[in-house]
Amino acid sequence: MNELINTTVIRDLAERIAAVSPSAEVAALTDIGAERLAPLSLRERTDLVAGALDQAVPTDLAAVVREMLADPGFEGWAVWPVGEAVTTRALEAGTDKAFDEAMALMAALTGRLTAEFPIRRLLERDLPRALAIIESWTTSDDEHVRRLASEGTRAYLPWAIRVRALLADPEATLPILDALYRDPSEYVRRSVGNHLNDLSRHAPDVVVATAARWLAAPEPTTAAVVRRGLRSLIKKGDPAALALLGFAPARLTVGEIDLAQTTVEFPGAIDLRFTVANEGPEAAAAAVDYVVHYVKANGSLAPKVFKLATRTLAPGERVAFTKRHELRPMTTRVHHPGEHAVQAQVNGERHGWAAFGLRFGE
Repeated sequence: MNELINTTVIRDLAERIAAVSPSAEVAALTDIGAERLAPLSLRERTDLVAGALDQAVPTDLAAVVREMLADPGFEGWAVWPVGEAVTTRALEAGTDKAFDEAMALMAALTGRLTAEFPIRRLLERDLPRALAIIESWTTSDDEHVRRLASEGTRAYLPWAIRVRALLADPEATLPILDALYRDPSEYVRRSVGNHLNDLSRHAPDVVVATAARWLAAPEPTTAAVVRRGLRSLIKKGDPAALALLGFAPARLTVGEIDLAQTTVEFPGAIDLRFTVANEGPEAAAAAVDYVVHYVKANGSLAPKVFKLATRTLAPGERVAFTKRHELRPMTTRVHHPGEHAVQAQVNGERHGWAAFGLRFGE
């Protein structure tokens, strides 16, 4: 991922700036060599290029960016640092005019890659002013701009800074979500679902109430958006979220978990199997998941819930569920040797316990 911003990307950006602004001091960009980039993360490279861009165009950066946008070839990962430089310049100016101009450029830039990251500092500076502008984007003809309205205002947007005012007021973005959850673009609706799911981390009641409103008069696409928005609450076994999706209390029994392997050499996999039976007199909906308890560096266990299936069981029906779970190197998880475990989870309730050892070779 770090290599997405490299010397080729930077030199292309310098050439585009020089083409529209011959007086620009593009050496600030072209002097960035591979050696300087090598130890830096993608975020650090973005900040480095944004700072160099700020030096390269000491006058009207916004005007230069608007001219570059006239070329449809201006796109890709250089857009991120350009957006950050625009944001920095606007915040330094400190005027409403500069703020509004930067917001307009975020909308113009987002279709070339995304503006969901640089917009965050504008939200942090003046959330009410930013949200008033963003709400107008929900009627844009451009699906990228409509998605930015939802994605850029997510509470826990990956790779992005936290906006404290958004965390403090979980209802602040509801007008945006209300305007977009029926959007014709799946690209936009997926963002709405992810946004709602973010809110569930600190405002589950707001999320359930919002989902209930949407389901009261649903479009054909509403159920999918709601399922996406409630997925973390379903994994946690939240009773209100489960009930909203039709997972009412039922006489479901879960069999013992069978693991095909009791010891796994890393990297490897475990094959698990368990049954779920409906012993009640009526059909029952079942959200079937499984939980892996990973060994942490200190030897304790940390559970992680994984989706498996959603199934409606007829009275007396018994269904076997199987899954191969990979244990391999990941950027989001460090694996440690020791005794791990697996549980079944049905409608938010955990059942059984099957242990397996994870070993690392020489």
